[in-house]
Amino acid sequence: MKKDLLSINDLSKADVEKIFKLADKLRNKRTNYLKGKNVALIFQKPSTRTKVSFEVAINHLGGNAISLNWNELQLGRGETIEDTAKVLERYVDAIVIRDFYHDHIVNMAKIAKIPVINALSHLEHPCQALADLYTIRQKKKSLKGKKIVLLGDGSNNTFHSLVLSSEKFGMEVVVSCSKNYKPKVKANYKIVENPKEAVKGADVLYVDSFVSMGEEAEQEKRLRELRNYQLNSDLVKLAKKDVIVLHPLPAHRGQEISSKVIDGKSSVVFDQSENRLHTEKAILQLLVR
Repeated sequence: MKKDLLSINDLSKADVEKIFKLADKLRNKRTNYLKGKNVALIFQKPSTRTKVSFEVAINHLGGNAISLNWNELQLGRGETIEDTAKVLERYVDAIVIRDFYHDHIVNMAKIAKIPVINALSHLEHPCQALADLYTIRQKKKSLKGKKIVLLGDGSNNTFHSLVLSSEKFGMEVVVSCSKNYKPKVKANYKIVENPKEAVKGADVLYVDSFVSMGEEAEQEKRLRELRNYQLNSDLVKLAKKDVIVLHPLPAHRGQEISSKVIDGKSSVVFDQSENRLHTEKAILQLLVR
């Protein structure tokens, strides 16, 4: 594996399989692998699952998590990302960072001699995609040939990482969105604008927030343009009988997904959330040597 995890494309199929195998092994275990190690968590964007799961993962591996809000650091007063990286690499053994700008994370990784892990940027969310595929594998036993349909805003960070990671395993990837919301990454996927057509024969249905962090000013426009892509019971009925429903959370019930679906028998949303912890333990153990 490479030193850093900035994009899902930093991982080969073999790397992902190694993460999954280790996640299986570490699910119910605590180790001292990170004993004496310190990991800085830098968050410019709000977080529940990413922040807590990484802190707990570090704790389960015997390490120490140093959680830092952007405005608690000199970054909030104009210090450069590069200077911050040069300082932190002398204190800690790895950096987990959630930043509005993907370039900031890339620049930090170029400077720092220690591992840098992308905990979400405007472009990608690789840790989420790994937990998503791990969940699909857990529920469907295999990934190859499975049809996954992504509904709504195909240009968001989670969908980018999912599209890129799904194709590594020979999954059939369908993005159901309008022309204004197509993914901005190059990968093998099919666009089907009509959601009722897109979900036919689907093994996995996936939806994310229609209004991501930083897009609040566009909320009214986005909700209007994406409302036909809400994941509801009518769409679930058109997919395979054993279809599973995923959502990275937080969910805006009644907007991108109905409560009936997220709480229904097809939903594996909370198993998916739990799997953030297990896959992140594996990522940390493989990267922080």
